Amino acid sequence: MTTAIHTLKKIAIDNKGKLSATFGLVALENALFLLYPLVGSFAVNAVMAGNTMQALLYAVMVLGIWAVGSARRAVDTRAFVRIYADLAVKAIVNEKQKGTTSTAMAHAVLARQFVAFFEEHLPILITALFNVVGSVLMLLIIEFYAGVVALLILSVFAFVLPSYSKKNDRLYFKLNNRLENEVNTIEKNHNPLLIKHYDLLAKIRIAISNREAFSYLMIGVSMAILFGTTLTILSHKTVQAGHIYAVITYLWGFAMSLDDMPRLVEKFSELKDIGKRVVV
Repeated sequence: MTTAIHTLKKIAIDNKGKLSATFGLVALENALFLLYPLVGSFAVNAVMAGNTMQALLYAVMVLGIWAVGSARRAVDTRAFVRIYADLAVKAIVNEKQKGTTSTAMAHAVLARQFVAFFEEHLPILITALFNVVGSVLMLLIIEFYAGVVALLILSVFAFVLPSYSKKNDRLYFKLNNRLENEVNTIEKNHNPLLIKHYDLLAKIRIAISNREAFSYLMIGVSMAILFGTTLTILSHKTVQAGHIYAVITYLWGFAMSLDDMPRLVEKFSELKDIGKRVVV
């Protein structure tokens, strides 16, 4: 884990200008996403009151979110293709000094995972944290007991996270062992060896997929409890339509972002193992 964190820090420091621009836009985009249910609740109430101008503020918010998202996508592609080019060269040069060409190429492919973390998974992580923490806080403010239930669910998942992560670490250690030696296995061109190699890869990936499917089911059960509890609470209160819209939207934001967490944990397990293999 230390090696992976060290590598991620090194990439961040070496490319702080590019990454600051990208993740500044990510943060702004997620701040707008966190606020839009409140703006939406005002818009719903404005529609019901016949106030068109107030209702149209929601359209302005939607335009702002998509404009920031468009700018982020334009910026991050330019940043990450350059970061990967530099990282791949370093990984190949370092490995060529102590290994074969096939191993160096395998490490270059593995090194791409660090760039993918910044390009794909870190924005998802930031979004998930914004939504999970932000949704709980907003629910505690606008519908307290729904927020309490969401906080309890979050606490349970946080409690089982270390054990879940350790099992993922073991699976990705096995997977990357196979991938690191894949080129050598192919070069031997021995049919039984190739069958064994790809059979093992399939079994490991199925095991990872099964864990993700089980996590997805557990999150679904938890969300059913959260939605059921919240709707029961709301059905016994007199509230405006905009309030119901805001509460349900924050519940969905919490649910969808919590659903991203197992994949993010798996990705970091993969990076921890890659960090022990690839020197950049």
